[in-house]
Amino acid sequence: MGQFYSSPETSLDLHDHQQWPPGSLVGALSSSPLVLPSTDEGLLNFVDFTFPLPDECLASIFRFLNSGDRKSCSLVCKRWFQVESESRHRLSLNAQDEILPFLPSLFARFDSVKKLSLRCNRKISRINDDALILVSIRCRSLTRIKLSGRFQLTDMGIATFASNCKTLKKFSCSSCALGANSINALLKNSSTLEELSLKGLRGVIAGTEPIVPGVAAASLKSILLKDLVDGLSLTPLIMGSKNLKALKIIRCQGNWDELFQFFGHGNSMASLIEVHIERIQVSDCGVSAISNCLNLEILHLIKVWDCSNFGLACIAEHCKRLRKLHIDGWRINRIGDEGLIAIAKQCLDLQELVLIGVNPTCLSLSMLASNCVNLERLALCGSRVGDEEIACIAAKCKSLKKLCIKGCPISNIGIESLAWGCPNLAKIKVKKCRGVTGEIKEWLVEKRTSLSVNWDVEEIDHLDASSSDAGSGQEVAVLETRLVETGGEAPVVGDRWLTILKTTLSGLSGRSLMACTFGRWPNSPNSSNSRSI
Repeated sequence: MGQFYSSPETSLDLHDHQQWPPGSLVGALSSSPLVLPSTDEGLLNFVDFTFPLPDECLASIFRFLNSGDRKSCSLVCKRWFQVESESRHRLSLNAQDEILPFLPSLFARFDSVKKLSLRCNRKISRINDDALILVSIRCRSLTRIKLSGRFQLTDMGIATFASNCKTLKKFSCSSCALGANSINALLKNSSTLEELSLKGLRGVIAGTEPIVPGVAAASLKSILLKDLVDGLSLTPLIMGSKNLKALKIIRCQGNWDELFQFFGHGNSMASLIEVHIERIQVSDCGVSAISNCLNLEILHLIKVWDCSNFGLACIAEHCKRLRKLHIDGWRINRIGDEGLIAIAKQCLDLQELVLIGVNPTCLSLSMLASNCVNLERLALCGSRVGDEEIACIAAKCKSLKKLCIKGCPISNIGIESLAWGCPNLAKIKVKKCRGVTGEIKEWLVEKRTSLSVNWDVEEIDHLDASSSDAGSGQEVAVLETRLVETGGEAPVVGDRWLTILKTTLSGLSGRSLMACTFGRWPNSPNSSNSRSI
């Protein structure tokens, strides 16, 4: 592809050039392809076949390319440079100090950016209020911004940025020194904000000013709190969000039973559709309070040590619309058949069930298969599920489409039962099951040719359902050691943290950590990526 001439003196008459290649349909277009004269007679003339294309079509083609290919395309000619700049809606920058002098020209070129990510790996970055305000002035269409690093931002800078970005819908902040005043300044000036993500903020500590939703009270739909020292200081923000649909609280200190007690008492929390709680201090009292959210459809209970069958039964009794349920019981046997049977009796619309460190038997699995006729995705990881339970699933789960088995004591006999059952099964993943051999995979593929099989029978120590920051489809290896005692009861609230610490340290002696991943299902049948449902 060649470049076309931009000056009138050297421009060519497009209708004077012959059709190339001969006999092609390109010559039938109203504007013939541009042919550049070659300096060497032995070389073919170069033709720009994109010349007749409108800029909108060229921009649509660029959207299918990755960032590196887009950079290369922008160097082809002035037209491609301009179209690529105007059509780039996502931009991710490594916000080191060296980039500061280039920010004005950078955002003058990419003024159509809608999603911006600024990352800095250094302890302290010189990115300050001036840089953030420049972004808000240049990028008027900005809808999402993600800040990751210790930037030198003040309350005034955050407020000015929010007031300039009239279309801002998502604000994500990670490992920053922003405090309560900065968050309040953002919420006070962001009337269109829908998603708020706060991770590892050093300025949100006990004794600071309460964080309130401000003008974002009506628009805020999703809140994510992760690794906060005093996450309870955001209680007024959560309770004041009138249309909140998703709430995720991960590894935040404090007793969260107090917050969940407000759920369902005539406030906006009754509109919640998704709740994700992970490694926080919540007892059955708090989990049962979550059941007041009658519209709840998605629930993640990840390593909530004080939750038992009683809390899960309360969820089942009131949350009739539950579609997705993820439970990581961490092998402490507080959630079992009793809670799962309650789910099977009450939550008839269940479509996805993920059980990690939970030990269901044929009794609960048969109830789930019989009552939850829409159950399409099932994952059993790190549990005592054997051949008998797999045979029960194969015989009774008629609607099952995806099945994941990880770290379970099954054998080839259990896999053989899947060849005759689950008529709608499309994908199966078998990982880290010591009793399963590679020969049964070939036999299963031969019996069910349309079945997508993902196979890995290596040993595993522990499976983890902890969430990651990817938000975006990346796999994160989580290093964990499993509890030494798998049959003991959960520690009481008072000495729970000390007991967990002692148990974890005892598991480290004489053994190494095993990294494992729990992600999405692969697209290819024989993919070796360890992704799950």
